[in-house]
Amino acid sequence: MTNLELVAAPVRGLTRITAIRAMRLDSGFCLIRVDTDAGISGYGECGDLDGDHVRATIATHAAGGGRLPHLGLVGKDPLAIRVHHHNMFHIFPQRRREMQVLSGIDIALWDLAGKLLGQPVHQLLGGRFRDDIALYSHCPHFDLTDAGAWREAAADLKSDKHGFTAFKVDIHDAIDVPMQQYVPSLSPGDIRKVRRSYELAREHLSEAIDIIVHCHNELDTPSAIAVAKAVEEIKPLYYEDPLQPGYNENWMALRRQTSLPIMTGENIELAEQALPFLQHQAVDCLQPDIMLSGGITGVKAIADLAGLFRTPITLHNVSGLLLNLASQQLGASIPNCPRIECTRRATSLEWADGNPLQIENGRMAVGTAPGLGFVPDEDWLKGHRYEGEPYWN
Repeated sequence: MTNLELVAAPVRGLTRITAIRAMRLDSGFCLIRVDTDAGISGYGECGDLDGDHVRATIATHAAGGGRLPHLGLVGKDPLAIRVHHHNMFHIFPQRRREMQVLSGIDIALWDLAGKLLGQPVHQLLGGRFRDDIALYSHCPHFDLTDAGAWREAAADLKSDKHGFTAFKVDIHDAIDVPMQQYVPSLSPGDIRKVRRSYELAREHLSEAIDIIVHCHNELDTPSAIAVAKAVEEIKPLYYEDPLQPGYNENWMALRRQTSLPIMTGENIELAEQALPFLQHQAVDCLQPDIMLSGGITGVKAIADLAGLFRTPITLHNVSGLLLNLASQQLGASIPNCPRIECTRRATSLEWADGNPLQIENGRMAVGTAPGLGFVPDEDWLKGHRYEGEPYWN
C-alpha cells in the first residue's frame, strides 16, 4: 500500500469527480480545474494552448466521452491518481498537446488530493527532503557578443529581487539564429562567436553565478562537439539540449568528446523515453517538465528511475504559477533533485489569493499548505480571460 492509499483509506470512496473544466487566460496560459461533489476543486496548468482544444481533449481522453467511456474520470474516485494516470497516458498514444492537457489534469488531481486530505502534495509523495530548493532562471535575449550589452544585462541579473545564482544563456543569441531553428552545421566563425559570448558571460556574471549553456536541440553532432569545446573554459553548470530529442548514438559521440555536464529531458514524455539515456550514461542530469512529461505522476516515475542510476534530475519549467508550485512540491520530495527552474517572468502571482511563492537568495521555500497551496483569485481570473474564452467551461 502506498503512502497516499494509506492516508486516504478513511475517505476513499466518499468523494467523486463531477467535472473537469478549463479556462485560458489573456497571458495565453490555460488552467484546468477538477471539481468534486465535496465542493473542493484541484487546479492544474497545461501551457499556452487554445481553450477549445483543451476542452476537446478533456472530453475525449479524460471526461468519459471517448471510445472507452468507462475509463473517464467523471464519477470516479479522485484519489485513484495512479489508475487515472495509466488510463489517460497508456491506453492510447498521445500527441504533445494532448500530453500537456493530461499532465495538467494530473497536476490538478494531486492538488485536489492534498486539499481533500489536508496535506501538502510533497507529504503525499512521501515527505520532503529539503525545506527550500535552489533555483535557476534565464538571461534576457540580446547580442551576446556585445560587451556593453553584457554589462547592462549582468547588472540587471545580479540585482534581481529573487537573488538567483544560476542562469541559462541561450546559444542562439550568440550566433544570431532564431530559437529552435535547426542549425545544420556551425561555421568556424560561429564557434568563435560562441566562445566570445560565453567568455563575456563569465567575465560579467563572475564566478559567483553558475551558467547553463542553453540549446534547443538545434545542433548537429559536429557542431555540438565544437560548442562544447568552445565553452569548456567557463566551466558551465550544464550543457543543455545540444542534440535532437530522444536517445541515439550521437549523444554518446558527444559524451566521448567532452567533460561538460550534459543535461536533457524537457522533451522526454514518459519514463520509458528516459531509460536509454540512463542505461548508456549519456547524460549527467535529466530535466523533465511536469507539463510535458506526464504530470507529477509521470515525472515522479522518471525521478525514481534516475535515482536507481544515481543520476540527478532538475525540473524544467517555463510556465506559470501552478507549474512553479508543482515543481516546488515534487522537487522537495525527490532526493536526487538539487534544483528546479523558475523563470523571472512567470511567477504569475496575480492568479492566487495571497502569495504562495516565497523566494529569497535564489531558493524557493517549500510550502506546507494543503495541495499545491493554490487558492485562486477568481475575480482576477474572470477579468483576465483570453478574448472570447468562457468562464470555467
